[in-house]
Amino acid sequence: MRRIYGLLVASLALCSIVQAQMAAKGRQHLFVHVTLGPELHRSFSGRLLLFVSAGTGAKEVDTNPFQASDSYVAAKEVEDWMPGTVVDVDADDLVYPKGLSAAKPGDYQMQAVLDVAHTYSYSGRGPGDVVSEVVTLTGFDPAQGVKQELVLSRLLENETKPNEAAANKNIQPFTFTSKALSQFWGREMALRGYVVLPPAYEDELKERYPTVYWTHGFGGNFARIQTTATSLFKDMADRKMPGMIWVVLDESCPTGTHEFADSVNNGPWGTALTTELIPHLEANYRMDGKASGRFLQGHSSGGWATLWLQTQYPKLFGGTWSTSPDPSDFHDFTGPDLYAPHANLYHKPDGSPYPLVRDKGKVLATLEQVAKQEQVVGPYGGQIASFDWVFSPRGQDGKPLQMFDRETGDVHPEIVAYWRDHYDIAHLVAANWKQIGPDLRGKIHLYVGTADTFYLDGAAHKLQAVLDSLSADAHFEFIPGRTHMDLYKVGDDDGGLFKQIAKEMYAIARPTAQMK
Repeated sequence: MRRIYGLLVASLALCSIVQAQMAAKGRQHLFVHVTLGPELHRSFSGRLLLFVSAGTGAKEVDTNPFQASDSYVAAKEVEDWMPGTVVDVDADDLVYPKGLSAAKPGDYQMQAVLDVAHTYSYSGRGPGDVVSEVVTLTGFDPAQGVKQELVLSRLLENETKPNEAAANKNIQPFTFTSKALSQFWGREMALRGYVVLPPAYEDELKERYPTVYWTHGFGGNFARIQTTATSLFKDMADRKMPGMIWVVLDESCPTGTHEFADSVNNGPWGTALTTELIPHLEANYRMDGKASGRFLQGHSSGGWATLWLQTQYPKLFGGTWSTSPDPSDFHDFTGPDLYAPHANLYHKPDGSPYPLVRDKGKVLATLEQVAKQEQVVGPYGGQIASFDWVFSPRGQDGKPLQMFDRETGDVHPEIVAYWRDHYDIAHLVAANWKQIGPDLRGKIHLYVGTADTFYLDGAAHKLQAVLDSLSADAHFEFIPGRTHMDLYKVGDDDGGLFKQIAKEMYAIARPTAQMK
């Protein structure tokens, strides 16, 4: 205990000296002292995040992309941090939206989180992270510094929940090792997900089933898609959806979502799915095994992934029903035209900011706010960085080249040219229509709300114009007033659109059969 106390006193003294030196140089820096609790008994490494927001009484302090500037977040990388020792976080260095020393005096609340696996940008705090209690800064005055100390004392563990999927023999998890991905990464890599079998699968042994490959949006992962797998089986058992096989795919990875695209940064995920996993599943389950009974469905990033797979492998799949997909025409990348001269992701030509998040007509966050907040929370794994990891060429340091300057918002035309030639769906479909058109015609179904939370209806309109010019017989539905979050609601049924899509798929695979 004496050793710990001595270290704390020395740290506080050193911090005071550093603050005095900064003040002498005309730079005001405010430091917060964070101790790794002695009860943790081992060292930790990761990204130390400090969250501060106005008010009192919160059980948790965090960032919120829907209120991007309502809280401060500061960050510092730590290595081999020993229990009982102090780390000083400079809340005016790597911080968003501005240095804490610029905050107005008042009551604030503060919490620290050690992001051990660097996954905060993708999924927030979770098992393996270490958190402090929320500390209240009553009458906080930046000029007086932060007098309270934070102690990281609680190691987050997996929540214990009833595992409905594990108890159901018709919901079968899989982990499939991919040779292509393993060769790319130099270590064993696998595709994960669930195979959801219809209720009658074990009773009708001669029956083969249409199969739907479904994948999630940004923030989803293997644990979270279990809920989707359980819901799918229940809807089939309740006869709200036809009996089909659903393959519920996890498309998360350390850099965000790989979107089942072959990428020089993430690896050949599309190849792994189409040439390895699908043949493996079709050899082990009674699936149709032909394009007329092999479908795709996904929302948001999953919507882009399924749209991408359909256009890249038009002979393999019989149709995609993609909802609110990420930008499919880079002339409208959630607003900005990446191909415009002197394109900028933060500001329109008239200087006004590009919005990114809206609700009921109200702008909640701009592209600049979200991008800069993400830079602090983590250097990879966030939504904006995830696009670079999928779409960009690789730099000499082994990391993807950024499509735009995070400080200014200026777009790099040479990187955009690479994006266009490799991943702009509208551009690639038009350029390759003679080759892919006969196999793609009539297979694209896209749904998006006219009030989409992330402005994704704009790119959908542009993709529709391209497909219409090609006579692609694509089906687009722009649902009035619907957002990214309530798109599937039909009447009183929050999943009404999902059930409608399933019936449309089944009607294609079994045109003369009634719903089973």
